[in-house]
Amino acid sequence: MSESLWLIPACLAVGGVIGFSGGVLGIGGGLFAIPLLGLVLGYEQQAAQGTALIMVLPAVLLTVRKYHQRSPIDLRSAAAGAGGSIVFTWIGAQIALGIDPWLLRRIYAGFVFLIALFYFRESLGRKALARPASHFREVGQVRRLWYFLVGIFAGLTGGVFGVGGSVLAVPLMTTLFHLRQTSAQALALTMIVPGTVVALATYAWHGQAHGLVGIPLALGSLLCVPYGVRLAYALPEARLKLIFACMLLIIMALLLARGAA
Repeated sequence: MSESLWLIPACLAVGGVIGFSGGVLGIGGGLFAIPLLGLVLGYEQQAAQGTALIMVLPAVLLTVRKYHQRSPIDLRSAAAGAGGSIVFTWIGAQIALGIDPWLLRRIYAGFVFLIALFYFRESLGRKALARPASHFREVGQVRRLWYFLVGIFAGLTGGVFGVGGSVLAVPLMTTLFHLRQTSAQALALTMIVPGTVVALATYAWHGQAHGLVGIPLALGSLLCVPYGVRLAYALPEARLKLIFACMLLIIMALLLARGAA
């Protein structure tokens, strides 16, 4: 009982920081929560991923709503991506639940590192500093079949890692489809909502989602998501990508610190 007394307010505070960061970067905050749950509370990788999903689902829903208020999301394109993600999220979750936690943590760290390198390249390259308006496309200008295929990759990633589907989908859409960063973030989060529900149900069914920690994390996150989204629209594109890359490196360091502990 004494542990839960400090644990709940601590989770509320941490959830607030994670929610703000997730709102800025359009990733739902789960990438930050997973290494922290492992490092601070000693959760195995699968339990950290499942518990983080309790926070991620309502945070993603609120973030999507705030992005939609700023700029309407093409829901048909998002539905195409969601259609590709649902089944593959379940497949990915089944794979993750059968992997050794030590190995899964290192695979996760490697995935985060590769995404961070991509965003450093995007934010620091010369092209990122002077892209004309004609470079960018609107979401509706891309065939929905491509969003379906992105959804497959995002779903598999989100299932294996608990979260991270939008982290993969965003660079795919900004690089291959030339969407703006904020447009890609909003669309990616919308298309992973059904898959996130599937992932949470799968991890919870196997006893790998702990509500005592996940629920206060979710409540704290929901309070701060709107402020993060507001900042995302105020930041220049290259600056947003650079912040994203730096935060991913911090996440990787936390994961590796947990592995060395």
